[in-house]
Amino acid sequence: MKNKCVILGSGISGVGTAQLAIKEGFSVFVSDSGPIKSDIKDKFKNWGVSWEENVQKSSFLKNADWIMKSPGISNSSSSVLNANKLGIPILSEIEFASRFTNAKIIGITGSNGKTTTTELTYHILKNSGLNVGIAGNIGKSFAQQVAENSFEIYVLELSSFQLEDIIDFAPDVAVITNITPDHLDRYNNNFNDYIKSKLRITLNQTNDQFLLLNSNDPVLIKAVEQESIEAQKHLFGFNIEGGSTTSLKNNRIIIEYKNVNTMISANTFQLKGRHNLLNAMAASTIASIFRLNKKSIRESLSNFRGLPHRLEHVLKIQDVNYINDSKATNVNATFYALETLNTKGIWIAGGVDKGNNYEQLLPLVREKIKAIICLGKNNQRLIEVFYEVTNIMVETQSIEEAVKIAHNLSKKKETVLLSPACASFDLFESYEDRGNQFKNAVRNL
Repeated sequence: MKNKCVILGSGISGVGTAQLAIKEGFSVFVSDSGPIKSDIKDKFKNWGVSWEENVQKSSFLKNADWIMKSPGISNSSSSVLNANKLGIPILSEIEFASRFTNAKIIGITGSNGKTTTTELTYHILKNSGLNVGIAGNIGKSFAQQVAENSFEIYVLELSSFQLEDIIDFAPDVAVITNITPDHLDRYNNNFNDYIKSKLRITLNQTNDQFLLLNSNDPVLIKAVEQESIEAQKHLFGFNIEGGSTTSLKNNRIIIEYKNVNTMISANTFQLKGRHNLLNAMAASTIASIFRLNKKSIRESLSNFRGLPHRLEHVLKIQDVNYINDSKATNVNATFYALETLNTKGIWIAGGVDKGNNYEQLLPLVREKIKAIICLGKNNQRLIEVFYEVTNIMVETQSIEEAVKIAHNLSKKKETVLLSPACASFDLFESYEDRGNQFKNAVRNL
């Protein structure tokens, strides 16, 4: 008799898990609290997957051998609470997929920088001729990649949500880029719970595996010191030396690993800001662990162009720069964006507040921002924090209007920056949708 799995959610993770589970001989049932898209239903039909939609509490859990919970589903949902009551094991898509591949796994998490570090690591390894795939919280789901491909290495971007339900998952190389308050609405406004979810990436690692840590993040370093960690720790950051470390000196990335010094020029690295240099240090260290030569790493750093919606230059109009940083969905990401401004700026901010602490932005806003355009359904918190440190604050719920106001307020050699510090789901489908609408509005000026 086939093992039966129930999948909660029909998004990217749910569909990928269904595809892999069917391939591996499981009986599969998918339950979704909302509607299931017609093209997804067609896939399920072709694969022999049963489903239900618009169901808050599934009645099909009872006979399941295990349940895959999509990362967007809260632990307090009715179906999850019912599964816990029935004693049915719950695992993540990442956990499930990892059981069906012998590939080396690089897992990258953090509040900010994880997407850039993931993309950059993939770029370096692929350019060096390795058989490598990219998945997780970016592009295809890990399960879909395992179902369709036979990569020898996977580079996975991992969110805290994806790490919540791992059991045995242990990446060969784990990276934590930083930990700053984010998604606190998911963690009952308890920062420690969020920190613990991130540290789960190293939970099952052994002493022949690696954990790369940003040494310049005091919250992360303190949290790691309180844990019993088996993996070999390697620090990357500014103003560190000795031991197993990666640092930046005289614009050269210096990797000290297993008594070997590798020096890579960072002069031609295209991305701006200290945070991107940290991302480059992490990716270069991973490449070094995989024994890639410094010439190959340097070439990949020089031709990496960065990601859409992350400090993306859109246009210069009447000597005003328009920057799309829609991927900045938390305060720390916006901090980095404001830090890179070398002109006076007009800041477009707002959206779904995830328990944000905006106070850390006050010095930068006071110094660099002459006007704030609040783009969201509820802008009260932004107004309360910033109304005393900027001359102009405007509210709008339209990206087109926000861009027009910014255009009217801006002067030559200034910058209009979309860096919301919030999630996008009040007015947009996603941060990509928000960024694309911003770019279109700028081009239509």
